[in-house]
Amino acid sequence: MTASAFRLLELHNRINQGKSLEKADLLETFCIDSKTFQRDINKLRDYYREKGLGDIIYDRKENCYRLDKSAKHLTEKEIFAICKILIESRAFNKEEFNKIVDKLLILCQGEERRGVKDAINNERFHYLELQHGKVLIDDIWKLRQTITNQQIIEIDYQRADKKIKQHKVKSVGIVFSEFYFYLLAFPMDVTIEYPIIFRVDRIEMIKITSETFTIDPRGYDEAGFKKRTPFMYSGELQTIRFEFTGVLEALLDRLPTVRIEKETEKGVIARAEAFGKGLEMWLRSQGDKVRILER
Repeated sequence: MTASAFRLLELHNRINQGKSLEKADLLETFCIDSKTFQRDINKLRDYYREKGLGDIIYDRKENCYRLDKSAKHLTEKEIFAICKILIESRAFNKEEFNKIVDKLLILCQGEERRGVKDAINNERFHYLELQHGKVLIDDIWKLRQTITNQQIIEIDYQRADKKIKQHKVKSVGIVFSEFYFYLLAFPMDVTIEYPIIFRVDRIEMIKITSETFTIDPRGYDEAGFKKRTPFMYSGELQTIRFEFTGVLEALLDRLPTVRIEKETEKGVIARAEAFGKGLEMWLRSQGDKVRILER
């Protein structure tokens, strides 16, 4: 290996580990002049930009060169935030959770990785998976592919009473809400205007058939349906008008479809819509903070 190649490799290793490159130190270490050093920096810059690895910038305050990955890559702050969401959501079993966190930590450099790792280490050790304990990612992706390819599937579904029921469905969406992933699908045996909701962890078997289907994109909106199923209940669309005297911010965050009609001395008159009975159940659970006016 030539001296030039070795030098570039060493600079690459240092900067990729999150270390800064100080000109004076490197001139002495490699016995090179300023012109050679600048040429090496330019080569590294071109390589990193071409590969989408980030930009090597000059930090005037610290008087050094360093790698800036913030424009195209996750920062340590962003990775920490994502890890916290994974911990609190409890969406995956411990095995899948740890695999995802390990892959996120690899994206951090040197000291940054240690900082994020230390910040989540205790919560990670005490991570509490859900009771079903199932591996989900493969099934989630398999279902997502049947949606993309518009393939009709047959599933064995375990109900809350532990009984298994077979369903033949047209899958149209996957959503996540309060601990669980859900499959949204239209049944083949009846015609209804709204999808049935299946918890993915309760699907015991997925069989992809050779049959396909088509759905008018104007007739189904996954994002719109999610707004109208904040409690993951299937059923006809319900609209309820009510008076609310609690914390308005909490109401707006909990009910994506809520519309404020007017303010009152005590609170607001509002209207919201949702599929199934979940909306009314939630409103009644708010006690004297809610007075149902019309439904």
